[in-house]
Amino acid sequence: PIITYVKMIYYYIFAICYGLAGSLADLTMVNSNWTKGHIQSLWKLARGGIHVVFPPVNTKILEDISLSDPPRENLILSIGQFRPEKDHILQLKSFALFLQKYDGEMKNSNVNLILIGSCRGNDDYERVDQLKGLAKELGIQDHVAFVLNQPYSVLQDYLGKASLGIHTMWNEHFGIGVVEMMAAGLVTVAHDSGGPKSDIITNPWDLKAPHKSSSNSNATGLLASQKEEYATAMYEVLKKGPLSEDMLKVRENGRKASKRFSDEVFMDSFKEVFLSSSLLK
Repeated sequence: PIITYVKMIYYYIFAICYGLAGSLADLTMVNSNWTKGHIQSLWKLARGGIHVVFPPVNTKILEDISLSDPPRENLILSIGQFRPEKDHILQLKSFALFLQKYDGEMKNSNVNLILIGSCRGNDDYERVDQLKGLAKELGIQDHVAFVLNQPYSVLQDYLGKASLGIHTMWNEHFGIGVVEMMAAGLVTVAHDSGGPKSDIITNPWDLKAPHKSSSNSNATGLLASQKEEYATAMYEVLKKGPLSEDMLKVRENGRKASKRFSDEVFMDSFKEVFLSSSLLK
């Protein structure tokens, strides 16, 4: 308990110093509206404006991937480094629940989960081994594959085959992987928090009324936070099939929405904010 209190005091003092330092900035750019709100809560005396400039994502190279030809496979794709905060455990548990509850209703569907990402060192490799052990414990090891430290061309190949993308990090500041999956035409289920919620999937598919085409006609993806919600999202997307009208519409909407985060938009936004700032006056 004493160590905990010492840490709390340390972080409190650090937050005060951080806020004071930030308040001296003449210009601040942040990568999402969620980050902006977070910074504003810390930098209460900021004299310069805080501007949202979304990070650049090479969406153009992914827009060439066909949405329907050939039809997407029953693959669920996860993109991200194997760090604890990415919460791959939630992905495995959600997928196991999906197979347990719904696989009988999707005979011969052969759904698989692909976790693709990089490992920074021994800790990450050990984490992957732990995840493999969890997959075996959950009885889903034959439906899960780990793809480690591969070139971008391998990621592109999976982005062209997968039907659904999954993201589970709580309060991620932005979510480049979410944008990449949407640009490639995956129906993407992101965590209902942080940048994905505030800026990327701003028109989510309503899981409480999945068959209401009128309310979901503008959906760009789905949001979830609990394993039950992720499992339901997997079922609702995959049971419709890759060529269903509803899912093709979500893919099209998602790809269109991803254009807001292109390299070109970033350059224009950066120049606009910088040139209008007090730094040049």
